[in-house]
Amino acid sequence: MSGVRLGLCGLGTVGSSLVNVLQRNAAVIAARAGCEVSLTHVASRRTNPACDLGGLPVNHDILAVPRDPNVNLVIELVGGTDIALELVREALANGKHVVTANKALIAEYGNELFAEAEAAGVSIAYEAAVGGGIPIIKTLREGLSGNRIQRLAGIINGTTNFVLSAMWEQRREFAEVLREAQQLGYAEADPSFDIEGVDAAHKLSIMAAIAFGMPLQIDGVYTEGICTIAPQDLAYASELGYRVKHLAVAQRSNGAVEMRVTPALIPQDCLLASVNGVKNAVLVEADAVGTSLYYGDGAGGEPTASAVLADVVDLARALGRAQRPVSGGLGYTFINRNLPMLPVEDMQAAYYLRMSAADQPGVMSAIASIFSAAGISIEALLQKPPEVGQTQVPVTILTDTVREADLRAAVTSLEALPSIAGSITRIRVESLDG
Repeated sequence: MSGVRLGLCGLGTVGSSLVNVLQRNAAVIAARAGCEVSLTHVASRRTNPACDLGGLPVNHDILAVPRDPNVNLVIELVGGTDIALELVREALANGKHVVTANKALIAEYGNELFAEAEAAGVSIAYEAAVGGGIPIIKTLREGLSGNRIQRLAGIINGTTNFVLSAMWEQRREFAEVLREAQQLGYAEADPSFDIEGVDAAHKLSIMAAIAFGMPLQIDGVYTEGICTIAPQDLAYASELGYRVKHLAVAQRSNGAVEMRVTPALIPQDCLLASVNGVKNAVLVEADAVGTSLYYGDGAGGEPTASAVLADVVDLARALGRAQRPVSGGLGYTFINRNLPMLPVEDMQAAYYLRMSAADQPGVMSAIASIFSAAGISIEALLQKPPEVGQTQVPVTILTDTVREADLRAAVTSLEALPSIAGSITRIRVESLDG
């Protein structure tokens, strides 16, 4: 093969970083790919002074790239699910392989795009869509292919991890830390996709599809954001031996799969508890390898460009051997095509509950009666003395494992008590091996 000729669509942070890494490591990449890897066509709404294209012009027509006969691999870095979807479909229709970092595109349209790629005899690679520079997709698809994977648990959004880390370390309020994250460029002007768990849900659905051999099911991911977490929750969790993280979990459960992205208390001695700032980490529990942890930069220009180029090299190797690369996108025929999703009401977990209770006799007895009637055991309880002049006291409870529907019913009954002020904060408690 004469070489891999790349068409790059998108020249933002990741796109410009890819140009720089490709130039800096051209000889190494060519040696590993077994052929020359060259950039032959770039399309972007604007140029980027952060990279030197060496005189290569920038086309403003994105769709011109997949239609260019001199391009045999299209890199999609435009983001979103509008023009990106049109771009990828145009590339597949023109017999071009695609590498993308677009988790929303894969999570929402991956099933149909992989089928189109299969029919066209080309591949869609997406290592950079999950975990930035962490090679978690290849790990799940290749490194752990001999395992039956039981559970994935990950901190896979840098924005929420930065916010919770700073709230804990500096004892600051959520809104204040979020503003700082926006000033530092860790959070968007509209941070809702991050802080409400949508970004992590996209990534989790992709990992779960590979881990459990099932179609992508973004609608099966239950999500909760971190907006209701207060500094006192982090402090009380610490007293109980936990840290609070925004955790993405996918696991087998009684013949089904449960997927959720929620705040969670995790044991302080768990490795995930020490993952702070904008770092990401994914813990995998599998039958043969046991528990393993994958850690690194979950975003950023060069870490994400590294993942994009890893896919480029993989495709180049297959093309150089005149072999068809991994067809479609997931890498195998679905082995669990009809694996059901566990409804959130049937998910089970232990819970942390924080409430504001009246400082008067009989309150704790009323709370205990509601838990008893619901069949919920109390594992631990913290009750702080009231501050001077206050008539309410903070009460923190850890429950035993309980079905979600039963916990919700109990919380509704608790909030209806005259002695309980406001709403009750509830956070799942996860037990992790690593």
